[in-house]
Amino acid sequence: MKDWKSIVVVLTAVSLIILLIPTLLVLPSLGKDESGELQEDSPKQEESEWTALLNDPAVEVAVYRTGSEEIEKFPLEQYIVGVVASEMPAEFELEALKAQAVAARTYVVTQLNQGNTESLPEGAVVSDSVSHQVFKSEAELKKQWGSEFEEKINKIRQAVAETAGQVITYDGKPIDASFFSTSNGFTENSEDYWENEIPYLRSVESPWDKDSPKFTQEKTFKVQEFEEKLGVNVTSEDIGTVLSRTEGERIEQIKIGGKVFTGREVREKLDLASSDFSWVMRGDEIIVKTEGFGHGVGMSQYGANGMAKEGKTYQDIVKHYYKDVTIAEAEPFLKQYMVKKGSIIFVGV
Repeated sequence: MKDWKSIVVVLTAVSLIILLIPTLLVLPSLGKDESGELQEDSPKQEESEWTALLNDPAVEVAVYRTGSEEIEKFPLEQYIVGVVASEMPAEFELEALKAQAVAARTYVVTQLNQGNTESLPEGAVVSDSVSHQVFKSEAELKKQWGSEFEEKINKIRQAVAETAGQVITYDGKPIDASFFSTSNGFTENSEDYWENEIPYLRSVESPWDKDSPKFTQEKTFKVQEFEEKLGVNVTSEDIGTVLSRTEGERIEQIKIGGKVFTGREVREKLDLASSDFSWVMRGDEIIVKTEGFGHGVGMSQYGANGMAKEGKTYQDIVKHYYKDVTIAEAEPFLKQYMVKKGSIIFVGV
């Protein structure tokens, strides 16, 4: 009987050890704060990963600050954050902000490689003005946004981080990723506003822009001021005749007081919001009405936001406004820049 009891005790002890082994193996791997329960992804961890990515100094952008007249250098992705925050409202949909981030990155990567810096001080790649891309540092944005800074900047950072390293290419090269605020319902062919015909900058429909607060504008001139700006004389019987329109339904040519102008010329001389304009004379005043806001070539920002509200992705937005393009990695183009700059040296064997 004693032998039988001994055998039972031994078997029981062995069974307990077998049951305890998995627990003993797991316990050492648990830290002080770990409970062994299912864990949720930590937003703070994601944000720290974004911060590391956005502050990577491998490629820096030298920005001429027009206010201080100094050159400041920013890591590429941090620069993109400052551009997106300055060029597009932070309240816009995330996918629209992503499309803006890809367009802004494409612009500066092209600028880095082409080196069109004639209007800039030596050492600068871009300015912080509309001559290139509007840019504000995070310190400047904090002053502008106040208590809303954290919410807005984190949304912008997310848009930039989730498209990090992506640019728009056509025929294997980064494009001229032009963009503007609001269309008149259509974008413009490049040659109808600028001189060159660019295959990916074609006129496309953009019906979402009608919801933009900038869709229609009015500007009033005294007749004398109007005549002086255009160098013409007008009468109530003859205040101008539209001769032709572009594919994007803006003024191509217009005859005013016996002189023929392009729509762009009139827009610039009168400082109008768009080259889609009409006017009426009332007494000694001319009231000009415009539709759209900006040159109209490339991506409409309010159109992008409208597409995003309908569930379209940033890839959908980019490929709608830039025809036959590809979203590609910026790395090979950045390597070209670094080699040109002398930051990378290849040693033959």
